[in-house]
Amino acid sequence: MVSIAIQVDVPISCFRQSRAREYAQTYPVPPPSTVYGMLLSIVGEMNRFRHQGVKLAIAMQSQPLKSTVIRTFRRFKKQEISDPTNARPDYQELLTDIQFIVWIDSTDDVSQLKLTERLRSAFANPATVDRFGGLCLGESRDLVNSATILPEQDDRQQRSLPLCWLIQMEDGLLTLPYWVDHVGSQGTRWRRYLLQSPITDKWEPPTLAWTKIQPD
Repeated sequence: MVSIAIQVDVPISCFRQSRAREYAQTYPVPPPSTVYGMLLSIVGEMNRFRHQGVKLAIAMQSQPLKSTVIRTFRRFKKQEISDPTNARPDYQELLTDIQFIVWIDSTDDVSQLKLTERLRSAFANPATVDRFGGLCLGESRDLVNSATILPEQDDRQQRSLPLCWLIQMEDGLLTLPYWVDHVGSQGTRWRRYLLQSPITDKWEPPTLAWTKIQPD
């Protein structure tokens, strides 16, 4: 199978907006680029180019609540890392109760060993995966509470439809990154989205819910 669905539960996280500076605002939903990074972490892949071309579809199962905290941020203005002027308190937005399902389609995955195959193997035999650190979504402190592959033949009588789909739309109000340039911002790629309630009783993602993960 080239397509699977994974249900994810994250108690707290911040998906920092790409253009946020002193006030660390968060996107209201996990961006495709962040979800892709989490999937790579599950299989222990550090090369984000390995599975470019894979397509993701995200459906929210909760409406995360937003809060604001004060925390210490480090901005290295002085060469000496321990210089106290490199640290200062700033506001950061947090989301709580983040529950969503991500569908993964490896039809256009450039890797010979598809990401969906590696994910199935990782869940079936986790001891075979060579990875480090906790599984997180966002910052390293934002640990994933659970990630579960859903059965291929889903029982719709036992599962409710998604609260809303993340849909690509030219005039959408959400501008989210699907590929991030970690060296600068020139290579970062965005698309515009909106959150749309299901319009049918089908469990499969609608066509406009799919985002291809690639740098170009």
